[in-house]
Amino acid sequence: MDLFDQHLKKIEETQAPLAARMRPRTLDEFVGQDHIIGLGRLLRRAISLDQLSSVIFCGPPGTGKTTLARVIANREQRDFVRCCNLGRI
Repeated sequence: MDLFDQHLKKIEETQAPLAARMRPRTLDEFVGQDHIIGLGRLLRRAISLDQLSSVIFCGPPGTGKTTLARVIANREQRDFVRCCNLGRI
């Protein structure tokens, strides 16, 4: 990441919609889905040990799939690229 990327990221963070700015950035900030990422659960342990190979999240809109994917990418210091919506099968 160079100086221009850092500046662009800072602008995006300050001008993003409120919902995007309030989105959790860590697993501890993530609320809900305790049956999946609660303390001691398999997914949380895999994330904390950096042993997550690949995961597919599915479910209705608004359940936190994208947010959880972003949290994982931030924790692993990896890029998050949102792909197109594949729709329902």
